[in-house]
Amino acid sequence: MPPAGGEFSVRIEPKGWSFTAPATLPLREAARQSGIDLPSSCRNGTCRTCMCRLLSGQIRYQIEWPGLSSDEKKDGYILPCVARPLSDLVIEEPRATRLPA
Repeated sequence: MPPAGGEFSVRIEPKGWSFTAPATLPLREAARQSGIDLPSSCRNGTCRTCMCRLLSGQIRYQIEWPGLSSDEKKDGYILPCVARPLSDLVIEEPRATRLPA
């Protein structure tokens, strides 16, 4: 596991946008702090609104059992609202938008 102060690069495809994600924050929150909005609703891993695909890298969840089936996990789907980075990541989320400045 990375040190508490570890930071990783996250690229969002197909947008080509990148942001820095501390190991201590969920991906959705790190994206928001960088001016990028990832779709979400519940922010606790149950509603699945934020579900997107992890194309490369590793994450860990801050909850014991996020709302994904074993098949979805095998297919690379993640829940950014409760996922924290363990490495640099590439995620596929065409619904991502820029937050107003």
